[in-house]
Amino acid sequence: MTRLSVEMLAADPVEPITSAGHAQLGIAVLAGIAVIVLLITKFRLHAFLALTIGSLALGAFAGAPLDKAITSFSAGLGSTVAGVGVLIALGAILGKLLADSGGADQIVDTILAKAGGRSMPWAMVLIASVIGLPLFFEVGIVLLIPVVLMVAKRGNYSLMRIGIPALAGLSVMHGLIPPHPGPLVAIDAVKANLGVTLALGILVAIPTVIIAGPVFSKYAARWVDVPAPEKMIPQRASEDLEKRPGFGVTIATVMLPVVLMLAKALVDIVVDDPENMVQRVFDVIGSPLIALLAAVLVAIFTLGRAAGFTKDRISSTVEKSLGPIAGILLIVGAGGGFKQTLIDSGVGQMILDISKDWSIPALLLAWLIAVAIRLATGSATVATISAAGLVAPLAADMSTAHASLLVLAIGAGSLFFSHVNDAGFWLVKEYFGLSVGQTIKTWSVMETIISVVAGALVLLLSLVI
Repeated sequence: MTRLSVEMLAADPVEPITSAGHAQLGIAVLAGIAVIVLLITKFRLHAFLALTIGSLALGAFAGAPLDKAITSFSAGLGSTVAGVGVLIALGAILGKLLADSGGADQIVDTILAKAGGRSMPWAMVLIASVIGLPLFFEVGIVLLIPVVLMVAKRGNYSLMRIGIPALAGLSVMHGLIPPHPGPLVAIDAVKANLGVTLALGILVAIPTVIIAGPVFSKYAARWVDVPAPEKMIPQRASEDLEKRPGFGVTIATVMLPVVLMLAKALVDIVVDDPENMVQRVFDVIGSPLIALLAAVLVAIFTLGRAAGFTKDRISSTVEKSLGPIAGILLIVGAGGGFKQTLIDSGVGQMILDISKDWSIPALLLAWLIAVAIRLATGSATVATISAAGLVAPLAADMSTAHASLLVLAIGAGSLFFSHVNDAGFWLVKEYFGLSVGQTIKTWSVMETIISVVAGALVLLLSLVI
């Protein structure tokens, strides 16, 4: 089975870098996380720097020699970036081509032309879920907000009735579905199968997004009734284009990497013979790197060239897509370094030892840890990375399916109750023209519903598979 991580770069020492007891390690974990939280929330330090300092603080509190703590952090950062860095970059390129070519606008306009009345919230959640597959959450918000505001204004809909389903679709994709950074890093940390995680993630995502989106939006619209703010309607990408790609080819391009990865997972289950030629072929074309690379190469023609882009314009689009993800890559890498410091300090083994005497299921423990870190730091990605590092040893004896469910439990917990320490909270507040209280009643409650519903579904699935 192909692993997402680069095994040769993984830092898995034979013995911990410290001989500290469970009590000292427990204090070290709390102190390390406290340092990260304090630096992010109080001093507004960038998450990359906070994670780096927090990792070294963790090693120091655990009694590890500083040189060994630095080595663990560096090795973890390197293996994480090696495992997911290229995938994040390819996803960013695909998302930029989708946006700049007008392909995203084509999906939106086509679906909205066929929707109306009571079906509009369902159309919005469908649009957000499809567009949210290759796009980062913040990019998806920027892309969809103009559509949400225009639909609410022209159709005289409640802003929350249209906006909440769109936000739910984006948020669920961001927390549960690879190739988003959080799920990718969690898959790498617990050594889960990406195809199986993707399939189970979609299974969990569908009912979750329905409940948190169209269903909850009915109540959100009653609690908060605000008009669409005129000043927040920016120009759409396709307004400057003479032509744009068709709906069918755009959907096919976006779904190509998903189909290839799911096909690999299906072949692995049905054939289950590493020497079989069919399985070997699908192991290659369904690997995340090849699947996303194929989608990018196809998108250059089906999206870029279809929009009339010259070779220079396509090259410029690709180049512009990589700049904004530098911060994301650094945060993800530093999170991997923090994870490796946790593991090398013996914290993972400590949790494994302690949890043997608990009656709490491993999946629930993973969800609770992610919830705690999410509430403290405000970052879903930081919560996912940190929780994955803490509970990774619990996956050692798990089946393929349950290891994937562990990833989804972490992802679900990482979305719990977004509040004032989350950048997404302020993004939604400003774009929708809400007060802090209104944002909590709508966005924060929606995120909590996603977290709880997805977590419950993961636990239910663990009982039947």
